[in-house]
Amino acid sequence: MSTVIAKKIRNPEQTRTDLLAAAYTEILESGFQAASLDRILAKTSVSKGALYHHFGTKQELGLAVVEDVIAPQLAQRWFVPLQQTTEPVPCLQQLLAEKIDAADEQLLRYGCPLNNLMQEMSPLDENFRQGLQRILDEWTRVISHALTRGQQQGNVRQEVNPMEAALFIVAAIEGCVGLGKNAQSLQSYRTCLGQLRQYIGTLAA
Repeated sequence: MSTVIAKKIRNPEQTRTDLLAAAYTEILESGFQAASLDRILAKTSVSKGALYHHFGTKQELGLAVVEDVIAPQLAQRWFVPLQQTTEPVPCLQQLLAEKIDAADEQLLRYGCPLNNLMQEMSPLDENFRQGLQRILDEWTRVISHALTRGQQQGNVRQEVNPMEAALFIVAAIEGCVGLGKNAQSLQSYRTCLGQLRQYIGTLAA
């Protein structure tokens, strides 16, 4: 037993990572309010004491999922490519094409974790709303800055308002996911994103 305890003490970050991964899956499948700490623990073989050592409350765990799992996922998928490009229109179109190609039945069943929590928790918990809004604000800012760089390079039309276009793009992406999930239709989801790709094409100079 002492060996097991020592191992846990030596690797607290892995324990935290395991808890966050299990909580992310549980929240995605069940929603935050219906998420079960017992099911989270069963997925990890972590003790309840270890859970509360890392996260004092269920809310704290949920907020950590937003900040430490959902936000980095979005950053890797969207922020990094857009921050590195000087040609935002083809970059955005490629990112959307990848989303279209990756769409599957799991997306229809569970939707987008960010979108789900926005719908479920924003009216109920101000801390959740603020945490989710920070992600949306950063996503919008990254797209806006990419479009501005495109204007400076001459490949985005000068009359485009980067912030307004970015806000619309983020809203449309999340709307497409919600529409596809509610309709349980990959075709609806893909068609919606396809139309958004066409809109983005009109931003090119």
